[in-house]
Amino acid sequence: MHANSSLLRRRLLALALAAAAVGSAYAASPTVVAKPDVVAGNIDTSINPGDDFFEFANGAWLKAHPIPAEESQWGIAQVVQDELYAKLRKISEDAAAQKQAAAGSDEQKIGDFWTTAMDQPLADRLGAAPLKDELARIDAVHDVNSALDAAFALQPLGVDAFFDFGVSQDEKQSDAMAVHLAQGGLGLPERDYYFNSEQGVAKARTAYIAHLGRMFRLLGADETDARQSATQVMAFETALAKVSRPLADLRDPEKNYNKMAPSELTTKHTPAIAWDTRLAAWKLSAPTVIVGQPEFFDGLQSLLAKTPAPVLRDYLRVHLADEYASYLSQAFDDEHFDFYGRTLSGQAQQKPRWKRALRAENGALGMILGRIYVKDYFSEASKQRYNTMVEAVRTAYGERIDKLDWMSPATKAKAHEKLAAVTRKVGYPDKWKDYSKLIIGHDSYAQNMMRAQRWAFDDMLSKYGKPVDRSEWEMTPQTYNAYYNPSNNEIVLPAAQFMIPGFADSEIDDAVVYGYVAASTIGHEITHGFDDEGRQYDAKGNLLDWWTRQDAERFNQRAQVMVKQFNAFEPLPGLHINGQASLGENIADFGGIMIGLDAFKKTAQYQKGEKVAGYTPLQRFFLGYALGWLSQQREARLRNSLLADVHAPAKYRVNGPLSNVPDFYEAFGVKPGQPMWRPENQRVKIW
Repeated sequence: MHANSSLLRRRLLALALAAAAVGSAYAASPTVVAKPDVVAGNIDTSINPGDDFFEFANGAWLKAHPIPAEESQWGIAQVVQDELYAKLRKISEDAAAQKQAAAGSDEQKIGDFWTTAMDQPLADRLGAAPLKDELARIDAVHDVNSALDAAFALQPLGVDAFFDFGVSQDEKQSDAMAVHLAQGGLGLPERDYYFNSEQGVAKARTAYIAHLGRMFRLLGADETDARQSATQVMAFETALAKVSRPLADLRDPEKNYNKMAPSELTTKHTPAIAWDTRLAAWKLSAPTVIVGQPEFFDGLQSLLAKTPAPVLRDYLRVHLADEYASYLSQAFDDEHFDFYGRTLSGQAQQKPRWKRALRAENGALGMILGRIYVKDYFSEASKQRYNTMVEAVRTAYGERIDKLDWMSPATKAKAHEKLAAVTRKVGYPDKWKDYSKLIIGHDSYAQNMMRAQRWAFDDMLSKYGKPVDRSEWEMTPQTYNAYYNPSNNEIVLPAAQFMIPGFADSEIDDAVVYGYVAASTIGHEITHGFDDEGRQYDAKGNLLDWWTRQDAERFNQRAQVMVKQFNAFEPLPGLHINGQASLGENIADFGGIMIGLDAFKKTAQYQKGEKVAGYTPLQRFFLGYALGWLSQQREARLRNSLLADVHAPAKYRVNGPLSNVPDFYEAFGVKPGQPMWRPENQRVKIW
């Protein structure tokens, strides 16, 4: 939940939604069906809130709802997504039932995509045939230049071969679109997977080599050749990982901003790649490009020069196959799942095909589905409630800035300017995306996905040289998530983000909603504009230093307290949370709580002070915040997140920030000696 927009953004297809069946949220008797309280029903009263607030607030629900076999994690996000899937399935099946839908209409595209995606026998008959043209191009690779021909042909299909590419806003000129180039090309989730010595990570590396071998077998190689190809591709990727920046270092926007002419990138870093010519083939006449990690391209050049053509060929072949395996025959699908689902995430079994088809459809046709979804399922009253809440949080943030004792008047003035300029987007776009050029057919599931990827790539390229469209959304309305975009200085809050399973919006009291939405979502996203990374952007979304040197130093000193706190958490033996990599999210969690709490204290419910289900308004606020992180995950998924995710695991997103909040201590009587207690001089004090 809550995705902070990365500084290098490929155009986002709609985020995938997952789902699975859950137990009823209702407690039944022979004559009465009573709905439990939205937060009190989740509480494990055997836990002292001062010992482990996450387990206190959520423990009863987590014990009653073990992770289903088809899931790698289970909690409120997955239950919400289950509800969303039911709605999206109805939309899809209704469209598929319209046999006379006009060619090119939304109904035709949704219906044909759904029907083809659900046709397992068709996918099995075709095998790898949908990839034959791309595989033939790769088979023709005989030197570095032909390998680059193939790699550049794969980029529009969403295969980040060798490097990552995108067109997005220029960080230092937010009203202009720029070409971005960055490190990429790895098959494991993050560079540290190639080097970390922890036992589970080492097993994942071994399993990855075995997976590559089996993929080569499916592509036609014999056992000996497949084993050799797998070993050589792993060696190539390991060398690529070695020249890649670590996760924490990727959060420095200044270091990620290296603007140069394409010819300079060629001359100084990658003589093998004539960037002017390559970009021109995509109809990009770019006088400059922004290179995220120049040293990575130095390393890539060296690797390309010394790697034999057969190894480059195998690398490209297996990356293409893995990207599309889920849309090919059962054998490819099962092999891809066995490694990426079972080994890396801990899923015991695949989700049913209809859920996987919806996930793909959401990626390919997200805003078409979204337009129908909000018409049927998101009320104007809900949109108004959360628009109003955004302004309440903004006001509270402004008041908190005024009270800061460590920030100078000059920086406060700039902070107010930026806060006032934050754009809010709530529910759904005012202008819907035009999908008229996207063709969806009956020929194969994989080819429909390839068409969708090419369409998205062409749509991204078309933005270059045009005014920035600040009305565009990077998430669909049916996404249980939210984000802050520093280049637009905007918070984007999709309709689905406000859902609490089993409850209508009108049934939830302000205390819970202010914890669940104002703190963990609205306040969190606004605070991203003032975290260690977002604070470096000004009110117009430009990467520009607007802080006095002394204020920046004071901010960084305070932020380091949070880095130290999170570095100390060890969710798995030998694997700690990366406090520096997760700093932006941790600051946003803490800031969101403080600002959401300030806004909540102005509500009638807080001021009346009446208990609901035995808990005071202040207690319900914190319980509402914890509800947003109601989640548990398998060990493999936890390991993956510790190495590759800038978000801390759910438990620590509750206990970590709350251990710094004085009102939390007061609400639950937290005392010295309890695990949640921190001495006053060891607490984070930023916002």
